[in-house]
Amino acid sequence: MSYAQAKQLSRAPEFQQDVAASAPHAAGLHAVTLADAARRCRWISVDLGARDFTLCLAGPAADSGRLTPCFDSDYPSTMSAARLLGGGIGEHLMRHARQSTAPCWWADDADAALAFSTLTWTSRIEPLAQSGRGIAFPVYTDRGQVGLFIFGGPELSPNPQTLHDLHGRCFALFDAVSRIISTQSRDLPSMSRREIECLKLTSRGYTSEEIAKLLKLSVHTANQYLTQTTQKLNAVNRMHAVAKALRLGLID
Repeated sequence: MSYAQAKQLSRAPEFQQDVAASAPHAAGLHAVTLADAARRCRWISVDLGARDFTLCLAGPAADSGRLTPCFDSDYPSTMSAARLLGGGIGEHLMRHARQSTAPCWWADDADAALAFSTLTWTSRIEPLAQSGRGIAFPVYTDRGQVGLFIFGGPELSPNPQTLHDLHGRCFALFDAVSRIISTQSRDLPSMSRREIECLKLTSRGYTSEEIAKLLKLSVHTANQYLTQTTQKLNAVNRMHAVAKALRLGLID
């Protein structure tokens, strides 16, 4: 499927209804929230037989190896994204998204690989490690944003008859989400270098005590920085703050 074909399909009435007001128009419609988007993506995952899903945003062309999770099946956290992007598959997916609009898939068992090979206008990628079954749909907007809807799980079984339609739904949903992201990026909270450092280390699994030791701070000060970042991001806890910071591109 070409970019133009996918965009045309995404504008069909049934797909516009599926993402219910993907952008603010004169008719008074409003963009979906990320929670709405995650719920609608779950409907797509059900159609694919997927257990996990994520929408990742692709970084600039110069940063070709970076995929930033926007939301996933564990929203508001991004634990599913970590599972889906394991085994070095993120770099493969980024390269594919830069080169093709067609879906790509991977499978580490022979039965699934045989079944997936019947999917037309798709390509297979080879992850660096055992990564189960997965399929990714590259998506783009007229404003230059690039993303990937990624689905995976042991029961994943894409239907060749509906794959074209599902890709169109992904395009429509991405158009809605990209407008939300653009609005959020204009309203990024002001955060200090230390706050960003503490948040980044938290995202990598470090405790307050470990962060304090690494940054030569007191534990009280490290906790204070993390509390401030949580408040500035309007998050319910630290992990929620990490997930929001990843979606906003404040940390990677």
